[in-house]
Amino acid sequence: MDDQLQTVDHVRRVVIDLAIQFGPRLLVASLIMVGGFYAANTAGRLFSKAIRHYHLDPPVRLLLEQLVRLVVLALFGIMALQNLGIELLPLIAGLGVAGAGVALAMQGVLGNVVAGLTIIFTRPFLVGDYISIVGEEGQVERITLFSTVLLHTDRSQVVIPNRKIVGEILHNYGKIRQLDILVGVACDADLDRALTAVRDVVTGNPLALADPLPVIGVAALGASQITLAVKPWVKVPDYVAAAAAVNKAVIERLRAEGITLPSAQSTVVLMQNPA
Repeated sequence: MDDQLQTVDHVRRVVIDLAIQFGPRLLVASLIMVGGFYAANTAGRLFSKAIRHYHLDPPVRLLLEQLVRLVVLALFGIMALQNLGIELLPLIAGLGVAGAGVALAMQGVLGNVVAGLTIIFTRPFLVGDYISIVGEEGQVERITLFSTVLLHTDRSQVVIPNRKIVGEILHNYGKIRQLDILVGVACDADLDRALTAVRDVVTGNPLALADPLPVIGVAALGASQITLAVKPWVKVPDYVAAAAAVNKAVIERLRAEGITLPSAQSTVVLMQNPA
């Protein structure tokens, strides 16, 4: 019984000694970290306001703001560790070894981060652009450090890892697209009249842009028909609706003008057997 009491008393004295020795340091370190969080948030907000007049893209502004917060928080963390009397050199060496192992285990994630930084700073495309890459296409909805999110024409989202984008051939349409409509008319049709009718339809469509000018002309000459190319420019969100509206209006206008549209024809040749 006396041995147990002595053990408890010894533990109590050790705890009291540790509290007296490290308690104030731990309290000061905690206060330093709390102040660090407030200072990091304040520095991030001030930095964001300071760079607002540079008109940077939202992903770039967010990334720079987060980096400023991390740097300020890291400085306060170093101050807190020094206050606790922790040697930073062995800690940094240990973190370096651990970081190498983590880097090997997370090559794909780190590759996405590096590719994300490349996309954000080189800006091959911006939010709102319509792009086509790695067999996918859509309007850029969001760019993060890990992935790029495209909004497909059917309103679904396509999430592409950033490492799949960097180094690939990228087709950036920007914020407008060009319709590629082909209309066939009979070989004996009045081409000037047909082209004028098509041009009136395109210029009268509110979804078709006046600048750049639409491309309208003869695309190909065939044995049974003449193909007209109708290529107006439209905004990316209007692409599908504009294509449907222009197709319908062109056919109706050509019919109203009495311009003959080609129809499928088959030629049957009867061969008589001399026998």
